[in-house]
Amino acid sequence: MQEIKTGYGLSPAVLIASALYTADTTPVSVDCTGYDGATISLAIGVGGITFTGTNKIEFVLEHSNDGSTWAAVTTADMIGVTIASGGIIRALVAAKAAADVVFYRYQGPRQFLRLTADFSGTHGTGTGISAVLIRGNPAIPVIA
Repeated sequence: MQEIKTGYGLSPAVLIASALYTADTTPVSVDCTGYDGATISLAIGVGGITFTGTNKIEFVLEHSNDGSTWAAVTTADMIGVTIASGGIIRALVAAKAAADVVFYRYQGPRQFLRLTADFSGTHGTGTGISAVLIRGNPAIPVIA
């Protein structure tokens, strides 16, 4: 597998470190200064529990102009996905028997992004989660 290097105009940053989670993640703020695009790669393993409307995980994407005042993204901030109220880009509310990776494209105007895995109900067994933000389309050409 080839390593992604910034010389290719891409700059990855970890949003949610790869681990088994049973409770909310602490959001990490990522600065997108100098890039005109961002893609979130969200990898989720087999559900540690059978998800329901009560025992669920919601992935909440927020953006900010200053890194301290946050607002939920809306459908207008994204490409190809309808955002639920409160910036929910994905909700696990039914049994999840297989691992998957899904990509979300951000086109909003704000400088900072963060993603939280918001757990509701009881999660006695962890679910594997990982999320990476890939900044792209650098505003200033990158010399390799």
